[in-house]
Amino acid sequence: MSLPPLSAIRVFEAVTRHLSFTRAGEELGMTQAAVSYQIKLLEERVGAPLFLRKPRQIALSEVGSSLAPQVQQAFEIMREAFADTRGEVDGLLSITTVPTFASQWMAQNLGLFQIDHPEIAVRLDSTSDMVDLLNDEFDIGIRTLAAPPEKGLVSHLVVKADFTPLLSPALAESIGGVRAPADLLKLPMLDPQDEWWTMWFAAAGVPGFSTEGRPMSLMNWQSLLGTAAMAGRGVTMLTPALFREEIASGRLIQPFPLLAPAGRAYYLVYPESRRNSPKIRMFRDWMLEATAFMREGAGA
Repeated sequence: MSLPPLSAIRVFEAVTRHLSFTRAGEELGMTQAAVSYQIKLLEERVGAPLFLRKPRQIALSEVGSSLAPQVQQAFEIMREAFADTRGEVDGLLSITTVPTFASQWMAQNLGLFQIDHPEIAVRLDSTSDMVDLLNDEFDIGIRTLAAPPEKGLVSHLVVKADFTPLLSPALAESIGGVRAPADLLKLPMLDPQDEWWTMWFAAAGVPGFSTEGRPMSLMNWQSLLGTAAMAGRGVTMLTPALFREEIASGRLIQPFPLLAPAGRAYYLVYPESRRNSPKIRMFRDWMLEATAFMREGAGA
């Protein structure tokens, strides 16, 4: 089959992103009727419906769902190609990352990348929201995920989120030192309801852990828990690979080498269609080299 009219394919790509004829028309400067006409032409060429029309909404049909990712990728490649010719591709690198990684690694090291690549301006956004890298404004995402993402995305492991108890030296000395995992039960615990406590004590072979009688706290972010632990407010479960500087300086101590598997990891992610973008390639190569030690000895 010969290629359908590019105008119809362009309309289809916009509708798949918005799942709305009206919003696609607004983006393309077309009326809703004109959008519907282009989709009808395309459906006639394909020989099957591309969308399921429902009251006040539409959804991709089975055929539409199979076409949409490839069509979106093709348009993204074209966008990148034209951006490259305009000299825009290396101008601004937008990165979205989870707050803990932003504060524990990015804030401390991002300046080194900019020293190496002064021609690239970097915008860093710290949020726990899952960003759609295929359609949003960000170039790169750093997220904690249970498995590498698929469907048009490339991912690189940065570091596993495996965890262990960390605490301040002063808090450890308050009970004469922490020599056995069971000693931790004598100490105040930060976010004791976090499932990581139960998981780590089980891995350490320590029975009897309970949150009963323990003050409840809910800080969620490792960066906040680390700050509270350094202040001596309690022992907490953290990913030691993200707190190497605090451990090396003695502000936190890791009493046991045992790491419990979190079943999640930090990944660097970007669209497959943009893997050859110069700014993405330069940041990817720099970051994977800069974090290599975290993967080689996360439990050291």
